[in-house]
Amino acid sequence: MDIRLREWREGDAPVVLRAFQSPDLLRQAPWPVVTLRDAVGWIASWPGAGHAFAVTVDGRVVGNVAVTRIDGRGSGWVSYWVVPAARGRGVAVAATRRLARWAFDERGLGRLELGHRTDNTASCRVATRAGFRLEGIEHGKLGPQGTRYAVERHTRYATD
Repeated sequence: MDIRLREWREGDAPVVLRAFQSPDLLRQAPWPVVTLRDAVGWIASWPGAGHAFAVTVDGRVVGNVAVTRIDGRGSGWVSYWVVPAARGRGVAVAATRRLARWAFDERGLGRLELGHRTDNTASCRVATRAGFRLEGIEHGKLGPQGTRYAVERHTRYATD
């Protein structure tokens, strides 16, 4: 299995649209991605917001990894998703590890953070297998649709 990261392209919009039809991803989108135009907008929103990469397996786009909220102290926020058909095969773990290496080596960051709802055990496994250590739980964290959740926060350092 050849897992790679590359820049998003406008032609990837159909994959993004299909991905955000998955109920678990639908609630994570910053806005509803229900049309091809929405998907193109999602792709176009990344420049200036952070660095997002399409995750490919054997040349097919199957997911996203990103680092955002990069601050002047060398920290950034990591996010990831893969389409349901690519889950359970280590794709998200490998992609998140590569993103972390890129962030440390190319961007010079020293600390990466990520968070997931405490009921998202799959995301927790990705985080820990990608080298992120549990740092704590934030109770009552506001979610994308205004619902509050308990969120586990994980960190990884360039020195890890």
